[in-house]
Amino acid sequence: MSFEELKEILSGIGQPKYRAEQVFSALQSGKRVDEISNIPNDLKVHLKENYESNILEIVKTQTSSDGTKKFLYKLCDGNLIEGVLMEYKFGYTLCVSTQVGCRMHCAFCASGIDGLVRNLSSGEILSQVVFVNKLLGGDLKERKVTNIVLMGSGEPLDNYDNVCKFLELATDKHGLNFSERNISLSTCGLVPKIRELADSKFNINICLSLHAPNDNIRRQIMPIAQGFSVKELMEAMRYYFEKTNRRILIEYILIDNVNSSVKEARELARLTKGLNCIVNLINLNEVKENNFKRCSPEVSQAFFDELKHEKVNVTMRRSLGHDIDGACGQLRRKVIKQEKERK
Repeated sequence: MSFEELKEILSGIGQPKYRAEQVFSALQSGKRVDEISNIPNDLKVHLKENYESNILEIVKTQTSSDGTKKFLYKLCDGNLIEGVLMEYKFGYTLCVSTQVGCRMHCAFCASGIDGLVRNLSSGEILSQVVFVNKLLGGDLKERKVTNIVLMGSGEPLDNYDNVCKFLELATDKHGLNFSERNISLSTCGLVPKIRELADSKFNINICLSLHAPNDNIRRQIMPIAQGFSVKELMEAMRYYFEKTNRRILIEYILIDNVNSSVKEARELARLTKGLNCIVNLINLNEVKENNFKRCSPEVSQAFFDELKHEKVNVTMRRSLGHDIDGACGQLRRKVIKQEKERK
């Protein structure tokens, strides 16, 4: 519930208005209803009897040699989702999931192998942030999670309404109070929703999972490209920038013998010319369910150097979590498979 919704609900059962702030801030700091010390017992009983507050739990944590942590969360219906915590000089960035599974079926990704199970509610998305912030010793006054990236399992814009409600919750001044500048959303390219988000009240960063400089390659690895061309996608990105003045991040996973030649780097440079963007090159996290391979360091460097030569603003993402099932969906699928084998 938003702060205003909670205030209306509690007012309807005769509670003073200040109770909403007490409950809202306590829940966003990671407390259970029983742990809220400044509300009366009869209100605790009412909340526990009528509303769900125990949305998820962390059931498994993997820690990489580089310090990256991967969490496996169990939802109250038994479904599993994942999140990744990355530490940078500026603080902690948490990658959160927006769906159980994914319907986009990108060929290189483990999240969509079994398809979409269901959307996450706004509360389930928020709880990932709340629980990890608490785990790090953070609260509302001194938040430890500094940045949120919506690029875990699922396509955020395929769960548009719940994602927008999550943005409302995460940026509420009575709760975690994230700045929209510190929230990024990654999309594989749902053009109408990109435009809808541009026209919304939110002003977050957008990351385009492009991964190919032309329609031919993109259609081979990303089924979404059958519905929206690269040209349509880039027009939507320009529209988003015009409406929000937020610089676009272009994500490009380098896949050996698929999209990583110097020729394709030149195509990418032409494609992004005139767009206020950063191209972020990513070395593939290999998934055993497909045959895609990481590029050699020499191939990756040649791609990077060509973009630099073409005056593209380009970075090479530091590879994190490579030794802990770092790719989206890998840990979840491993645990589900183990559970099936035990049965």
